[in-house]
Amino acid sequence: MHTTVHGFGYGLVTPLAAYLMACLGGALGLRCTARAVLVTRSWRPGWLALGSAAIGSGIWTMHFVAMMGFTIEHTPIRYDWLMTFASLAVAVLMVGVGIFIVGYRGASGTALFTGGTITGLGIASMHYLGMAGMHLDGQLTYNTFTVAVSVVIAMAAATAALWAAGQVRGFLWSVGAALIMGLAVTGMHYTGMAAVEVHVSGTAEPSTGGSPAELLAPMLIGPLAFLLLAGVVVVLDPLMVMGGPTAAPVEWKPGIPAHTDGTRTTRHPARRARRPLVHRRPRTPQNR
Repeated sequence: MHTTVHGFGYGLVTPLAAYLMACLGGALGLRCTARAVLVTRSWRPGWLALGSAAIGSGIWTMHFVAMMGFTIEHTPIRYDWLMTFASLAVAVLMVGVGIFIVGYRGASGTALFTGGTITGLGIASMHYLGMAGMHLDGQLTYNTFTVAVSVVIAMAAATAALWAAGQVRGFLWSVGAALIMGLAVTGMHYTGMAAVEVHVSGTAEPSTGGSPAELLAPMLIGPLAFLLLAGVVVVLDPLMVMGGPTAAPVEWKPGIPAHTDGTRTTRHPARRARRPLVHRRPRTPQNR
């Protein structure tokens, strides 16, 4: 039996809340990624890992906040706990791979394309893995073209976000990029939901899984608490809020001497000290 799918069960409340979660995770992740570019290699993995976890947690929270408004007529929905939290691990891991590529190779060329592709595929994988964790008395089918469009949107959003993170143009630049990223990620979610078709078998209650209301508590306690902690780190670090330093950190490179003070002194050829002329005796013998 074909049934009707509702994606806005609470009106605009769930889409707006989901968008804010995506923007929050994106803003924190982009600032951490930008901060990683300004530090030495010993500190870079920590900032990149924090940025990966922030973006992954924000996108995962966005997905399930939006799913609170997703209802299907004639059948209740339950969620598999293991599959649901596995989608969080996939999001953080694949977003982290893309961010580490850009963090070490730069936000341009092949590195940007590779990092954006992997990050976008991670976002899409999180979405459809979370959908696979749904239990209901029926079967879900997807429109292939619409699914492909949602994946392309995720890849484009991830690439644009990583490019913006590599620009390091200050806090307002990252906020604007996060707003665009949140809009693209939320748009990817609802595009993917538009591809869903449900064929209900009956009205029986699924035997396994938790209800959407039961999943709300761990979402608020877990990822949102982490996002709050990451926000505190951003606020307490003036370099992340105000922008980059005046000079890039000095890193050791083979064959290039390091300068501890970050400056390089040059001498003009015309200002070289003149050596006194010394009259040397000729080496060839002279007849006296």
